Amino acid sequence: MSLRDALKIPSSHITDEAVYRGRRQLLAAVAAAPALALPGCSGAEPPPPPKVAITPAQARSGFRTDEVLTRYEDVTSYNNFYEFGTGKADPSQAGRTLRTRPWSVAVGGHCAKPGTLSLDDLIKGLTPEERVYRLRCVEGWSMVIPWLGVPLAAVLKRFEPTSQAKYVAFTTLADPKQMPGVGYPALDWPYREGLRIDEAMNPLTLLATGIYGKPLLQQNGAPLRLVAPWKYGFKSIKSIVAIDFVEKMPETAWHEAQPSEYGFFSNVNPNVDHPRWSQKSERRIAGTASKLFAERIPTRMFNGYADQVAGMYTGLDLKKWF
Repeated sequence: MSLRDALKIPSSHITDEAVYRGRRQLLAAVAAAPALALPGCSGAEPPPPPKVAITPAQARSGFRTDEVLTRYEDVTSYNNFYEFGTGKADPSQAGRTLRTRPWSVAVGGHCAKPGTLSLDDLIKGLTPEERVYRLRCVEGWSMVIPWLGVPLAAVLKRFEPTSQAKYVAFTTLADPKQMPGVGYPALDWPYREGLRIDEAMNPLTLLATGIYGKPLLQQNGAPLRLVAPWKYGFKSIKSIVAIDFVEKMPETAWHEAQPSEYGFFSNVNPNVDHPRWSQKSERRIAGTASKLFAERIPTRMFNGYADQVAGMYTGLDLKKWF
């Protein structure tokens, strides 16, 4: 199916917000009790990852899907980006205040060639690729999105990470003048996320600069966001301004807020429920006038990317290291 043809395919519904409202209650609780400490998976380092490699053919098999694409209108109007507010429509309304040019990214930590580069220089010489990936939100809804971007591995290798680089930490811009949500204690700003180094180097992991053949809009994480399609969507950090190679598992924003609910790995796993809802199924966003909600569909292990990523977690207890 061509991208042009896919653009003509109607979607089928907007997601049920019952789960989302529960998450807003969580935000209120976090704001009221910022010192709350719950058991999580950060008390110790996980075992080292096994040395695995996937073939180029295996990698390419994950780069596309023939599933119906989520409409551009829905992808750009139904968003979680709390720097602009906690409502789904807030980012598309407030996100226009974000200035995406000029933009620079600071890269440092355990690497031979640290530096601060403009976005253009960061991805210079790399050919953007289109990848059609499923996106599964921890809240129980999902999308299918044609991303445009460059492999994260190709960018990271330019900085020559050392053997001490066990993880990659990412940071989002936190400017209250551009991001009104930063003025509220929904999370401990700036937003932070991280990947293990092998996850970051996996061929599926993308630094996205566009969707549907167009540049990313502010509400979708412009001008640069991470896409790790086998993980819950909150791992795909938006509006990145810093990348650091670190030796220890980095603290992340949602894990810090609620460690018992948002683990560091956060791989899509229908066998590990969120403490407040099941993860065994999901609602595919597809909004049409005739039908508000699509039927629930089963959630697949690793969001359907097990062939490309399961080997990285061999021997890892996925209930402990969720």
